[in-house]
Amino acid sequence: MKRVDFLAIGDTVVDEFVELEDASVHCEVDTERCMISMRWGDKIPFKSAELVAGVGNGANAAVSAARLGIKSAILTNIGRDRDGDEALAALKKEGLAMDYVKRHKDIPTNHHYVLSFDSERTILVKHEAYPYEFPKNLPPPKTIYLTSLRQGTEAYHEQIADYLEKHPDIYFVFQPGTFQLKLGTEKLSRIYKRANLFVVNKEEAERILSHDQVQEIKTLFGGLHGLGVKSAIITDGRNGAYASDGSSMWFVPMYPDARAPKERTGAGDAFASTAAAALTLGKSLSEALLWAPINSMSVVQDIGAQRGLLYREDLLNYLSKAPAEYHVRPF
Repeated sequence: MKRVDFLAIGDTVVDEFVELEDASVHCEVDTERCMISMRWGDKIPFKSAELVAGVGNGANAAVSAARLGIKSAILTNIGRDRDGDEALAALKKEGLAMDYVKRHKDIPTNHHYVLSFDSERTILVKHEAYPYEFPKNLPPPKTIYLTSLRQGTEAYHEQIADYLEKHPDIYFVFQPGTFQLKLGTEKLSRIYKRANLFVVNKEEAERILSHDQVQEIKTLFGGLHGLGVKSAIITDGRNGAYASDGSSMWFVPMYPDARAPKERTGAGDAFASTAAAALTLGKSLSEALLWAPINSMSVVQDIGAQRGLLYREDLLNYLSKAPAEYHVRPF
């Protein structure tokens, strides 16, 4: 296996985007819970459909880091099928090392359907049951970035924790996916305690800490550090994002959109992975917090989670042209 500086661990998928034309959204009063609806038993017109291969939280993070100039790879499973061929080609095109991609003859590649409507998306997901196994002779990278995996991978998480505990110099980033959030902090206690950086949105932080009511950001940081997390970032949508290293806290506003967002898939991945990449490059946590919203802004300008990911020169160009109000401040 080739040694890399940034190794993402997560499920790889093929996303099939369907832009709906005829649908409606209904939201509960005084909440952010909304439902999308379409006519039952009818033919529903759609504007367009497009297949995007080689995506998923882990792949998105690896591509993000690669475009920012870091030697990167993804540790993942795909099938020996057409979707797998397209995913492999897409990842190779980004310059990722392929040593960590395992292909399976009798298990298909994960294929998701993204229903896009009014710049938001609803995703139909199905993660295949691969035989997950952590490599025995993995050369230690600078950074390991753990993100979304399917249910039933508890033993795999223990293998990852074993490896991280044997290599304390690895910078470990944890951006949990849906199953990892549901699994809870007790079963993933070793992962939380080992995390050098933990990235979630505000609602996820509240769920992790079993808070039924809206909590102050400082309270959430206190709870996350109590789990053993060294540094944490909490995003809060258009309200900006916050970071804490246990002794200091910072805030950064959202980078202003260049134009109206086209589709929001991958915005969170772009944010978290850009922060992780900046830290891998030797930037401080406050500098990483400044970089991350720029890539998140760029991603939502196009379909899919990767097309809008920036190269380092372009990201720094956006940073140099940022409005005066876009800066990191103590919180």
